[in-house]
Amino acid sequence: MSVVEVKQVAKLYNNGRGVRNVSFDVAQGDIFGLIGPNGAGKTTLLKMLTGLMRPDRGTIHIFGHSVTERFEQAMERVGCIVETADAYDYMSAYDNLKLSARFYPDLPRSRIGQALEQVGLAQYANERVGGYSLGMKQRLALASALLSNPRMVVLDEPTNGLDIEGMVDIRNTIRRLAQEHEITFLISSHMIHDLSLIANRVGIMNKGSLIRLGEANEWLRDGMTLEQYVVTHLQASKEADDDDE
Repeated sequence: MSVVEVKQVAKLYNNGRGVRNVSFDVAQGDIFGLIGPNGAGKTTLLKMLTGLMRPDRGTIHIFGHSVTERFEQAMERVGCIVETADAYDYMSAYDNLKLSARFYPDLPRSRIGQALEQVGLAQYANERVGGYSLGMKQRLALASALLSNPRMVVLDEPTNGLDIEGMVDIRNTIRRLAQEHEITFLISSHMIHDLSLIANRVGIMNKGSLIRLGEANEWLRDGMTLEQYVVTHLQASKEADDDDE
């Protein structure tokens, strides 16, 4: 079953950058990694997926609903962090999530504690966020994305700027949530090693185009690391561009 269906989606800016005719799907239970260098179009694509930006053309369906035509139904079971997830440093983690919970009028108060438990912050729930490490703040952002008990979570560069311990924490949390709660993840990142440890499918982007879709067993079967797999296809894409010039 496809949770996400993207068909021929394009969004171009005046400077010529953006996203060009991208198509892919994300199956239920996937940890799908969207990989590419900075400026490849990953964040633009995620903004269109989450309704923050309207595509110039193409269609995006989540759980069978069009993001542009039935936004509320499409996003009803989706949590997301796109670009920076802010929190109030002078407030506790619990109180920050209590503010976020106002967007979900039917959400039981107990869900706040459950979300903090899911990301391993329950014991720090009443501490001020200003005293949190960057990794803990990222886990709090993930708790906010999980607050509505979504079936899919979209994350934009979730390990960006983290130290090794923070990266490991976020990776382990995502893997555990996928396994124990059957949450589908769509993760954008240029941190290839991190994705290689959790993703079962990847899409490689370059210059706004999706140049390769691959399963985890594809690069492993060929005796490659994910980094080698990505670099190989980015180089092939560059050579094809050079031949066209």
